[in-house]
Amino acid sequence: MSSSFTEISGVSEVFKGSVVAYANEVKEDLLSVSKKSLESEGAVSEAVALQMAHGVRNKMKTSWGVAITGIAGPNGGTKEKPVGTVCFAVVGPHFEKTIKKRFSGDRIEIQKQSVNSARELIEESLK
Repeated sequence: MSSSFTEISGVSEVFKGSVVAYANEVKEDLLSVSKKSLESEGAVSEAVALQMAHGVRNKMKTSWGVAITGIAGPNGGTKEKPVGTVCFAVVGPHFEKTIKKRFSGDRIEIQKQSVNSARELIEESLK
């Protein structure tokens, strides 16, 4: 996601940085995601995505925060959360939105679709 932003000239005026919180410990320690949510909802959930977005917003000291958490495969899926399940969150001043989507394709295609969906959600949120 962050590489898609940094491809844009001048983005440094509005983009401070990103956090890749792949491991649950990083989600907890760096982004203040609750261990209870990770255990009860799972890392791939709207609740965890929302906490991640708040965490990155607080850590970066920005007005807006965005989070993506999902299963890009080819492994890691379950019956309840198959490969391609992705949760998104955007938080801003007086604004919160989460969504869950299911994508198909290989790992790279799922990641590309996730980035496109997150960018659409950000654009929608800024309107």
